[in-house]
Amino acid sequence: MTEKNKIVVTGMGAVTPIGIGIEKYWEGLVNGVRGVAPITRFDALELPVHFAAEVKDFEPTDYMSKKLSKEMDLFMQYGYAACSEALNDAGLSDDSSDRASIPPERIGIVVGTAFAGVATIAETQDGLSTGEHTRISPRFVPKILGNITAAQLAIAHGFRGPSLTVSTACSSGADAISTGIMLLLNNEADVVCCVGAEAATCPITISGLASAHALSTRNDSPETASRPFDKERDGFVMGEGGGAIIIETEEHAKKRNVKIHAEIIGYANSTDGYHVTSPHPEGIGAVFCMQKCLDKAGIPYSAVDYINAHGTSTPKGDTIETHAIKTLFKEHAKSLIVSSTKGSTGHMMGAGGVTETIACIKAIQEGIIPPTLNLTTPDEENDLNYAPQTAVKREVNIAMSNAFGFGGQNSSILLKKYLG
Repeated sequence: MTEKNKIVVTGMGAVTPIGIGIEKYWEGLVNGVRGVAPITRFDALELPVHFAAEVKDFEPTDYMSKKLSKEMDLFMQYGYAACSEALNDAGLSDDSSDRASIPPERIGIVVGTAFAGVATIAETQDGLSTGEHTRISPRFVPKILGNITAAQLAIAHGFRGPSLTVSTACSSGADAISTGIMLLLNNEADVVCCVGAEAATCPITISGLASAHALSTRNDSPETASRPFDKERDGFVMGEGGGAIIIETEEHAKKRNVKIHAEIIGYANSTDGYHVTSPHPEGIGAVFCMQKCLDKAGIPYSAVDYINAHGTSTPKGDTIETHAIKTLFKEHAKSLIVSSTKGSTGHMMGAGGVTETIACIKAIQEGIIPPTLNLTTPDEENDLNYAPQTAVKREVNIAMSNAFGFGGQNSSILLKKYLG
C-alpha cells in the first residue's frame, strides 16, 4: 500500500452477543460483559453442549421491513443490520448527498460467511423428516445462499458495483475486508461495504463440532466456558452476529469530507497446506501471514502495539498462535498486548473477522485494549501479556487483527491511527 493508495475506514456497524450497535459492542468489550449463556433458540438439553453466545434482543423490523425479514435467514439479517449502521456512520445513507454523488456502479459489497444458511437447511430438513410439513417455501433457496446477503443489500440500497461472497471458514470476515481492499486498489470500486455475518447455532453444527472435540463442554458454567489462553480451556463457544466496515481510498474520503476512523496499512492471506481442522503445529502459515501483512505496510514488527488474536480457547490453537507471535515478533512479543475478545463474544465465525477488526479500530481511537475474559489460570506455554480479565489503558498506534480457520486459512489485517 502506498501513500497514493491509502485505504481508510469511514463507517462501522456491529450486531453482537454483547450488544447491538458499535457503542454497545465496545462498551460490552471494555466492561467485561459475557455474552455466553444457555441456548434459547431451541431445546439443547439432549446435545453435548447446551450453551452459545446468541445475539440478544434483536428485532429484525427495527432494521428492515417485515416482508424483507421473512425473506432472509438470520445471518443475513445480522449482516444487513450491521451494514446499515456502517453506511449511516459513513454518511452514505440512501437520502444523503454523498450517496447521491457516487455512481451506483462504483459501490461494491463483499460478504464473508462460514456457514451461510445452515440453520435454515437443518430446520427445513427436520420438518420434512418428521412430517411436520410436506412443502418447501419458495424462499428456502434464497435464504440459504451465502451471496444473498450482498444481493439484498444491493437491492435495498441500489448498489450495482462488484458483489462478492467469500467463505473461508473462520477467516471469512477478515478475508471479506482483504477482498474489498483489492477491489479498491484495482480501481473496481470507489467504496466497498465489507460485511461478516453468521448465525449457525443449530443442533447439527453443535453436534458436529462437539464430535470433533472443538467445542467447550462446560455446561455447568457457560459464562466462563470461552477462556482463551487459559490453562483450563477446553474448546471454543459458538457465537453469532454481524459486522460491517465501509472502506474507501483516503482521496475519495477526503473529497466527501467524511470522518476517517482508521487507516488500513496491511492485509494478508495464506494457507497452512497441512490439515482440514488442525493448524500447523509450528504455526508456519500464521507466521507467514502476519509477516506478509507487515511487509505490505512497510513497517518493522516492533511498531505493532496490539494484536487482537484469533484466540478461540482451543487447547492446540491458542498455543500455536502464541508460538507464531513469538516466532515473528521475537523479543518485541513481550512488549505487545495480545488479547482475545472471544471470551466475551464467543466465536462469531464469519462475523468475527470484521467485529474484531472494529475492536482494533476502537482500541486505537480510545487508547483502551479490551481484555481476555476468563483467563484466570496461567498456562506456561502461553506466556504473553493477554490483558487478563481487565481492559488496559494504553496508547495504540498500530494494531493487528488475526483470523484463522479450518482448512488452514489465515488472515491478518493491520490498522493504524489516522493522523490526516
